[in-house]
Amino acid sequence: MRLFVFGLGYVGRAFARRLQAKGWAVAASARRPEDAERLRAAGVEPVALTDSHALTAALKDTQAILVTAAPDAEGCPGLRALVPALARAGAFPDWIGYLSTTGVYGDRRGGWVTEQSRLAAQSLEGARRVGAERDWLEVGHGMGLTVTVFRLPGLYGPGRSALDRLRAGEARRIASPGQVFSRLHVDDAAAGLEASVARPRAGGIYNLCDDEPCPSGEVIAYAAGLLGLPIPPEVPLAEANLSPQGMRFYAESKRVSNARAKAELGWRPAYPSYREGLTAILAGEHSPIQPSSSGQP
Repeated sequence: MRLFVFGLGYVGRAFARRLQAKGWAVAASARRPEDAERLRAAGVEPVALTDSHALTAALKDTQAILVTAAPDAEGCPGLRALVPALARAGAFPDWIGYLSTTGVYGDRRGGWVTEQSRLAAQSLEGARRVGAERDWLEVGHGMGLTVTVFRLPGLYGPGRSALDRLRAGEARRIASPGQVFSRLHVDDAAAGLEASVARPRAGGIYNLCDDEPCPSGEVIAYAAGLLGLPIPPEVPLAEANLSPQGMRFYAESKRVSNARAKAELGWRPAYPSYREGLTAILAGEHSPIQPSSSGQP
């Protein structure tokens, strides 16, 4: 079995490791020579996007494709590169996953959203994701491809969590009354993708997130307790001097339901809240062997 990843980032690496452990071969897009070396070091075959013949050959015998790259002003770069290559190869992979974001829902003032909720992206990035989702689903329908969309919230995991921000002295507790966010451990994201590969559904859309939306300051406080560090004082949002990107983040508040992924994919987050996730990350730092989670029921 073979997986191709367009944009091997944080989630893509976690997903690739899961499938490699089960005997899958993994290839991924590479833009620069240094990218190729990094991929080879991880046991991943690099495929230069500038080499149309190599890309076509890589997709010919591929059973699963994951697209993680963010859309640009012209749409999804993965779609632009992969769809012509799939057509040239005459390939029909069993599964194509597109990673989107819960930002497509916009602000719901703390209310719940499901996959059937109206899309109301408030940022340019969110609007581009809406367009990329639409384009992938239309291509899937038109070409008879099994395309599934995954909407992810903020991700955390080893090397990228509140624990790291606290140690670096960069963690802040922004006070924004009523503000709540959903989040997801990267291993749970990878487990959700793997569950979908086992149960492919053309045109499927899934929210992958944990079970406990909450204010970000709550996560910082818990992480500080785990590390034995003082809890950073709260800073009012109006005084936080956030970047435009940070302000966009705090302009939205919603609770994201993962009920469909649980019901249709049999998926359960191994880390149902930030408490289990952060505790496991800290425990893994003190273990000579990094533990892995199945994310399955």
